[in-house]
Amino acid sequence: MKTSKPLEKFNIRRIVVKVGSNVLTCPQGLNLPVIDALSQQLMRRERSGQEVILVSSGAMAAGVRKLAIDRRPEAIPARQAVAAVGQAGLILTWEKALARHGKKVAQMLLTAEDMTSRKRYLNARNTLNTLLDWGVLPIINENDTVMVDEIRFGDNDNLAAVITLLMDADILINLTDIDGLYDRDPRTCQDAELLSEIGTIGREIERYAGSIPGALGTGGMLSKIKAARKVTAAGIPMIIANGKTTGVLADIFDGRPTGTFFKPKTERLSSRKCWLAFSLKPKGVIRIDAGAARALTTAGKSLLPSGIAAVSGQFGVGDPVQFAGPDGQVLGNGLVNYSAGDIYKIKGLRSSDIAGCLGEKPYDEVIHRDNLVLTSDNLN
Repeated sequence: MKTSKPLEKFNIRRIVVKVGSNVLTCPQGLNLPVIDALSQQLMRRERSGQEVILVSSGAMAAGVRKLAIDRRPEAIPARQAVAAVGQAGLILTWEKALARHGKKVAQMLLTAEDMTSRKRYLNARNTLNTLLDWGVLPIINENDTVMVDEIRFGDNDNLAAVITLLMDADILINLTDIDGLYDRDPRTCQDAELLSEIGTIGREIERYAGSIPGALGTGGMLSKIKAARKVTAAGIPMIIANGKTTGVLADIFDGRPTGTFFKPKTERLSSRKCWLAFSLKPKGVIRIDAGAARALTTAGKSLLPSGIAAVSGQFGVGDPVQFAGPDGQVLGNGLVNYSAGDIYKIKGLRSSDIAGCLGEKPYDEVIHRDNLVLTSDNLN
């Protein structure tokens, strides 16, 4: 169903705009007319009183075309070198385009490791806030030149979602080369139907998205749906729209039906809860019984050892873990007060029995409620 003005009830003051490789590049390299047009639109948003953070893909694709090679290399050192070549041209092109509007830019290259460390996470947020205070537009990309699997975001859709949560932004606008999420790939199916509004992101939505791959970037439509799940779970809306459409940002904010709008949960998560839920890589899984699942999901309780049925993985005190219900469904993430080995020993016990089992009892809770967050879509 069409929603004429999906943003009408939201107070949008800070925007994260992610632009994909397919929007920013063309057979000759970077698509300069599109970058110029988007730069003008971004400045219109700022003149309207909104802060803008840009997540820009395109380094790898630009490097491939600048070096005149057939496709992205498979070897990691070669891919890193191609990204380094492309990133230089990418940031220079954005800088020139925005300078025509009197705007200064700053480049920030991040890895997932920067977001998992609480100290580096906060440092990144402080830097970005300072740039915004100075009137400088941050342009963010994954640091492909040093990336390995262990420190990759995976794609810039995920990076954009993490930045949206990091900066307490009010919306994520994901600009790609098609008009939004369709029930089939519109590039191959003429009768594909655009889905204008999504409430719950279930398996059917993932199935639609899985049939629409990306061409130049690492992510297709499915990676955008995963990003939407993160930000909407935190209470932030997201829109997927066509970045090549003339005046696409004006259309969005003027209330004209544009792209696919993902409705957020009504409750907004704090920045720290977002970090717990979406920035940390879990090191293990704690399986809990039905009673503990109800206590956590409906009563806002802490996780006690009495509700734990099983534990898997190797982790220490303070590490992030997932907790799952009796059926194996992941319910959320949290930081543990005990190591995996100690949790195995005390699972099923009352808190009063911890000291007798371990010789000490630093905490009653295995995960305190302040250090856990629910992430399952089924908890809406």
